[in-house]
Amino acid sequence: METHRTITALVTGSTRGIGLAIAEALEARGIHVIRHGTRAEGPSSIAADLADPAETARLWDEAREKAGGRIDVLVNNAGVFEASPIDNTDAYWLAEWERCLRVNLTSAAQLSRLAVRQWLADPVRPVAGRLVNIASRAAYRGDSPDHWHYAAAKAGEVAMTKTIARAYANQGILAFAICPGFTDSAMAGDYLASRGGPGLLADIPLGRVAEPAEIAAIAAFCSADAPPSMTGAVLDANGASYVR
Repeated sequence: METHRTITALVTGSTRGIGLAIAEALEARGIHVIRHGTRAEGPSSIAADLADPAETARLWDEAREKAGGRIDVLVNNAGVFEASPIDNTDAYWLAEWERCLRVNLTSAAQLSRLAVRQWLADPVRPVAGRLVNIASRAAYRGDSPDHWHYAAAKAGEVAMTKTIARAYANQGILAFAICPGFTDSAMAGDYLASRGGPGLLADIPLGRVAEPAEIAAIAAFCSADAPPSMTGAVLDANGASYVR
C-alpha cells in the first residue's frame, strides 16, 4: 500500500472476537480502522444489521464518509454460526438458510461490489484496493449436519474471492480469503462446548484451536504487506485439521 497517505480499512464484525483482533492489528500498523458491529462503540464505529441490504448499503456510505471519501481495505469478517437441524419445519429451515447466506455471503458480496466499484472509479496505484474475506475451513471440509448453510456460505465466499482476484488483478485490485478452523472466540467456543470440546480438539493435530490474534496477523499481512502476485490466495489456519 502507499505510505504517503493514511490508509483506511473497514472491518465488519469488529467489536469482538476475530474482528476486534483484526482491527487492533491493523491499527498497530498505522491503518485507520472503521469498525462495525450490531452496536456502535465509539466515533470510529458504525452499527448496522447485515441481514438487511439497506443497512449494509448504509454501512458502506457512512464508512466512506468517515474515511473522507475512500476505503482502501475491506475486511469482510462479520458472520453468524447458528444451528439449523434438518428436522425443523420447512419454513424455519429455509428462513435460517436465507439468514445465514444473507449475513455470511450476500452482505460480503454487496460490500465487495461497492468496494470494487469505488476502486475502479478512483484507483490509487500501484494497488487500488485490498479485499480480505474471512471464510472458514468449512468451505473445503464442510461442517456439521446442522450447518449446511454455513458451509455453503463460506464456500461461496471463497469462490467469490477467487473470481474478484482473477477479474481485477490487472487493475490493481487484490483479493484474499482466510479460512480459519475453530478459533477461540465466543461463536466457536459455544459450539465446541456443545459438541464435547475435547473430542473436537482431538481432531486438531496442533492440539488447540487458533487464537484470534493469529487470524488477525494473517489478515493484517493480506491487508498491508502481501505482494500483488499473491492475489487470489486462500490461506488456511486450522492447526492441520484439514490440509489440501
